[in-house]
Amino acid sequence: MPTEFLPTPEQWFQDTETGRTFRVVAVDDENESIDIQLDGGDIDSFDFASWRESTLVPVEAPEDATAAFDDMEIDDLGYSDTDRHQPEGLTLDDWLDGRDDD
Repeated sequence: MPTEFLPTPEQWFQDTETGRTFRVVAVDDENESIDIQLDGGDIDSFDFASWRESTLVPVEAPEDATAAFDDMEIDDLGYSDTDRHQPEGLTLDDWLDGRDDD
């Protein structure tokens, strides 16, 4: 039986055929796609037609919906560049003295 539920960002759903649980991350009307995040953290997507044909039911968020991210390090997020790209010893006054005032 096809789903009658609209994909709503932050809403959790379960596919009754596969048992997989996921939350809707984003709905892109222009590309007719629905981005989802599985309860294990993986990202996937549906196109609008596949969504309508799926057997989805709304469910409560898992008890620990952030568990997939518990072991993440800052490097996993792509923020490992600690260099702020600023010359050493440069102060705000140095920067203000060097700019052109029109």
